[in-house]
Amino acid sequence: MASAAEQLAANMNMGSFAKATELHKRLLFTLGALLVYRIGTYVPIPGINSAAFLQFFQDPDGQRGVLDMFNMFSGGAVERMAVFALNVTPYISASIIVQLMGSVYPPWEKLKKEGGESGRKQLNQYTRYLTVFLALAQSFGIAAGLNAQPGLIDEPGIFFIATTVVSLTGGTMFLMWLGEQVTARGVGNGISLIIFAGIVAVLPGTVARMLGLAQQGQMSAFALLFLAVLAVATIVFIVFMERAQRRLLIQYPKRQEGNRMAGGERSFLPLKVNTAGVIPPIFASSLLLLPTTVAQMTATADLPAWMSWLPFVTAQLTHGQPLFMLLYAGLIIFFCFFYTSITFNPEDTAENLRKYGGFLPGIRPGKRTAEYLDYVLTRLTVIGAAYITAVCLLPELMVAQMGNSLYFGGTSILIVVSVTMDTVAQIQSQLLAHQYEGLIKKARLRGRGGRGAPTPVRR
Repeated sequence: MASAAEQLAANMNMGSFAKATELHKRLLFTLGALLVYRIGTYVPIPGINSAAFLQFFQDPDGQRGVLDMFNMFSGGAVERMAVFALNVTPYISASIIVQLMGSVYPPWEKLKKEGGESGRKQLNQYTRYLTVFLALAQSFGIAAGLNAQPGLIDEPGIFFIATTVVSLTGGTMFLMWLGEQVTARGVGNGISLIIFAGIVAVLPGTVARMLGLAQQGQMSAFALLFLAVLAVATIVFIVFMERAQRRLLIQYPKRQEGNRMAGGERSFLPLKVNTAGVIPPIFASSLLLLPTTVAQMTATADLPAWMSWLPFVTAQLTHGQPLFMLLYAGLIIFFCFFYTSITFNPEDTAENLRKYGGFLPGIRPGKRTAEYLDYVLTRLTVIGAAYITAVCLLPELMVAQMGNSLYFGGTSILIVVSVTMDTVAQIQSQLLAHQYEGLIKKARLRGRGGRGAPTPVRR
């Protein structure tokens, strides 16, 4: 028999959505915040020659390295060198560093486990401080690089570097604040939605390039149809794998409470197939594209003899090259296992189960439970790593066949699908909470008008 929550979820329709006024306000706030973000991606930093920079960025002979990925995540803000060019990349890097340090650095690990709400707020504050530091460092590197390029800056000098650092750092901090506001007052995770909006913004350009190639005869109608079917099949596959999980049965023993027996409930411990999320491909892409970026920065300089191998290696570490795909797959698999081991600790989970009296049927609590959880999680991670590797290598194979003009990374597809699923789930939970509130109000009105209600006294 379906539970009350499942019955309410089955009854959700457009009528229940129309009555959820609080959800309407949250959706409008989220859309307004994303609109502000998109406007900011078209505001250039002071002193930049936008036309010259766009021509420099779109040079087909140039190897832009990690800038391609940043431009895709920022919705084209990098190629326009807008105030939001850094996007929330420093915040993401800071969050990952703080999260990793919270698992290996004892003071932060204690703050994370025993600090409660105050500990979480303290770690968030550390994340903000680190975001400022990373944004200052990255914006200074960008400003110095732009200042050294002839023809891109109207008036090169220390004043341009200072204004660029302030503009890019301020843009990142504003986006961080905007993302936190969306999380608190909107729908979904604000930072994820900002990245989602940036990636989706480049989709029309990608589709337009494909249609243009088809009109020019450089791509057949069959190839265009094949790409469309492949894109739909990839999205369906990602949705299936992101929802896939292994549910471990947890049993709680019965106990005597007065004259009755309590406990004996059953619950499930869900273990996702893809526990690491989109972190492994992001790390792998950044590491592989870093040599290409460094090579372009030193392209005009005379390299010493011991670095003569750098141009050859960086030429192989580009999208669609066999060496790139081989190293890309290896790094994704490595980071899948590494990040899963950081985010999920079988020993802590087993200890928490033992503390609250729960156990896995047929397995002794404590060390044996931890070993079994590690056994299951390792095999799930193998499947998850193979899934992420396949999704990320598929666009690389397409690049090898059709060229860089059609490149749309597997990391971007994963982010778009994951954020969409998370946002839809939060909207459904908001509707479910609204229906619960409606039932509670009806129950209160019935209680007031029932037999137990006081009879009014007439005079």
